[in-house]
Amino acid sequence: MVYNVIGLMSGSSLDGLDIAFVQFHATGGKWSMELLQATTYAYTPEWEEKLRNCTALSAADYLLLHSAYGHLTGQLVNRFIEAHGLEHKVHMIASHGHTSFHMPAAGMTAQLGDGAAIAAETGLPVISDLRAMDIAFGGQGAPIVPVGEKLLFGDYTFLLNLGGIANLSVHRNDRIIAFDSCAANRVLNMLAADAGLAFDENGKIAAAGTENAGLLEKLNQLPYYQLSYPKSLANAFGTDEVYPLIKRLELPLPDALHTYVKHIAAQIATDIARVAVKEGIDPAGKTLLVTGGGALNSFLVNCLQDQLADLQVNLVVPDRLLVEFKEAIIMALMGVLRWREEYTVLASVTGATRNSIGGALWLGNEA
Repeated sequence: MVYNVIGLMSGSSLDGLDIAFVQFHATGGKWSMELLQATTYAYTPEWEEKLRNCTALSAADYLLLHSAYGHLTGQLVNRFIEAHGLEHKVHMIASHGHTSFHMPAAGMTAQLGDGAAIAAETGLPVISDLRAMDIAFGGQGAPIVPVGEKLLFGDYTFLLNLGGIANLSVHRNDRIIAFDSCAANRVLNMLAADAGLAFDENGKIAAAGTENAGLLEKLNQLPYYQLSYPKSLANAFGTDEVYPLIKRLELPLPDALHTYVKHIAAQIATDIARVAVKEGIDPAGKTLLVTGGGALNSFLVNCLQDQLADLQVNLVVPDRLLVEFKEAIIMALMGVLRWREEYTVLASVTGATRNSIGGALWLGNEA
């Protein structure tokens, strides 16, 4: 079977909406894919502000934003389809939405971007709300990309996405372990924004700084790091806990960025070492595939490589398209799996009572 799908991803770093047009081939239970077109549409300052502050809205205003963001998403998809001549070539759209609330302990997660609005704008079938079913079965609802990583990137033992939050996946025979490691780009970008910058390009400012031992110790003592997996992070961990902790020390920007990059790298390496011991994996000679915006931060990648030296784990950063659009690609695949009524979220990853088929289907096309 061949499926031509648009996958949509909006990450917590607020850099924009990632759109990927992917062709999937399913043959005898084996999956392959070709990324045909991909674009990121940056948010306007107004939309970035709306998404950043959405959790402070009243219920009515939040739902109005949910609808408005869905219509915006649909309009951007139409723009993408027109720009690349994809009319009548797209079978379906799979949209992650933009995470606002994530409270698995309370049985709730929410992503902005009404799937009905996207379907109405595009006239195409839309699959959205990809995390809710797992949450209902008692899972973390995150990470949700491991099923796609298993089907498309199963040759790698370790996979890391360095987005607003750093997510780690580990392949052990037929079992997948995955969890959120730490806040990443969201905190780094917030620190850079204090200096009027969108981000620290290539980690140049961080590389010029000096490690602050006091800050590093405070970061390492945060309670989340002592929890066992399965576990996941809300955006608030970075914005409401980590960022204020760093700012209270009033460090020069290079030192703050430098120290937090070192913390990210050390935390990821620590998590890999702990998983290896717990799951009986010899990490020596295994490969870590690194994607997400943080993979383009050469200082962060170099720090991570240094931290992994003792474990003898090989770090690989793939081509830029896969770095930037891996999550949108996997959202597209999850849409296909939902369409086929196959599992989209794995209980071994999230701690749910069972694997689940997640996603709401909105038929925007005419019968």
